[in-house]
Amino acid sequence: MKKWNNRFVKAATYGILTAGAAFILLPFVWMILTSVKPGNEVLLMPPRWLPSKIQWENYVKAFQAVPFMTYFKNSVIVTVCITSCELITTVLAAFAFARLEFKGKNLLFMLLVATMMVPGEILVIPNFVTLAKLGWINSYKALIAPWAASVFSIFLLRQQFASIPESYYKAARMDGCGDLRYLLTVMVPMSRPTLVSVALLKVINSWNSYLWPLIATNEKTMRTLPVGLAYFSTEAGVQYNTLMAFSLLIISPTLIMYALTQKYIIQGVSKNGLKG
Repeated sequence: MKKWNNRFVKAATYGILTAGAAFILLPFVWMILTSVKPGNEVLLMPPRWLPSKIQWENYVKAFQAVPFMTYFKNSVIVTVCITSCELITTVLAAFAFARLEFKGKNLLFMLLVATMMVPGEILVIPNFVTLAKLGWINSYKALIAPWAASVFSIFLLRQQFASIPESYYKAARMDGCGDLRYLLTVMVPMSRPTLVSVALLKVINSWNSYLWPLIATNEKTMRTLPVGLAYFSTEAGVQYNTLMAFSLLIISPTLIMYALTQKYIIQGVSKNGLKG
């Protein structure tokens, strides 16, 4: 009887997981199918899942509708710079909160964590006004500077650093090892999964960012790929088939990257990042 109960529980669990996965994947399947549909079949009622004719030229039209390579170059530059800056600020700040002793450390850390409750949309106007006064609008500095640090990443890595035995730090100090050397040779290598997960999450977030690049730039030469989505919505209506094709061109690099490195994200967040 117990054996059958275990089989039933396992079958029910897999059934629920399969249903959940299918529900989540349904929009992506619809996006892929819509991207190769003729324009007159996109809004048919009742909806038609499979196109009567596969139109690969939708991807050609999507590629040619905007200065794709310029937007791609800007997206790569912005993503790489934001990720690099955040890794530097996150590592240094997390080490300070995890190992260094200074007045008001706990209070400052609590205030930083409290800022995660502030919606990001509230900061859009103050950030824009500040950057406009600095004359940084329509520049890489405007796209990079506001996102060069992340409180969530600092919190995540600080928890990982705190889980490393303090005896390592004391032994290193007794051997004459400085703080920076200890950080780079001991703590960073031991926290590699968490660092990889922080970097990958930032890459995905920066690559897919739409609102801020749209606000901080008004010239085509400085805009990124997600902003190109606006070109497919005109007064005559939305070109859904080319819009879906362009969307797939945008998200495909991040999907491939996530598929290849998802184990690092899971390991970094579930096993290391939340210890201590």
